[in-house]
Amino acid sequence: MQVTLKIFRYNPEVDKKIHYETYNFEAQETDRILDLLEHVKGYFDGTLSFRRSCAHGVCGSDAMRINGRNMLACKVLVRDVGGQITIEPLLGLKIQKDLIVDMEPFFDNYKKVLPWFINDSPLPADERERLQSPQQRARFDDTTKCILCAACTTSCPTFWANDDYLGPAAIVTAHRFIYDSRDEAAAERLHILSETSGVARCHTAYNCTLACPREIEITRAIGELKMSMITGKLD
Repeated sequence: MQVTLKIFRYNPEVDKKIHYETYNFEAQETDRILDLLEHVKGYFDGTLSFRRSCAHGVCGSDAMRINGRNMLACKVLVRDVGGQITIEPLLGLKIQKDLIVDMEPFFDNYKKVLPWFINDSPLPADERERLQSPQQRARFDDTTKCILCAACTTSCPTFWANDDYLGPAAIVTAHRFIYDSRDEAAAERLHILSETSGVARCHTAYNCTLACPREIEITRAIGELKMSMITGKLD
């Protein structure tokens, strides 16, 4: 089928303002958007810049706006979006070149929620690891799926207006550790989330849940954290 690819372009070294360039060529309906970008880079313009790594929906590096929605270019097929395709960088982060944005503010917020396992209590002499039941593991299973693609955070109107807001991805990460029965820093993380840049800024727009390529129930997770902050309970 014939596809028309309209791609956002901006090189701060030579461009005074953003612009779009259009490419027309033959493609298969089963081609991924990432395949189309590689085709443009290989056959039309080698200066086109975008991030990619695993190309299998695991690394999260190729998140971008495809026909106005945040998606992973490696997971979206031509037949999912049609032959008229507009590709743009994620919103709310500074554009470095073309489809590449500065991810540092995103990761700075991620680090604020202490995204690592915290438990300084010694193990009993007869145990070699910290065990938990299947039910305890299931409590936070959904939020372990995050691949830090930033699709959720950069779809959030609050984040667009205020980049101090931790954002859905950081909050999802906090959820993953707060409800882990083996971790001992739940109170500290809940305190971080209770600050003005935390969950209070979530207005339940639901954009984050719709944008998540891993289908994490982000809005539900944020609601659970709000309830735990009110009740002081983690069950």
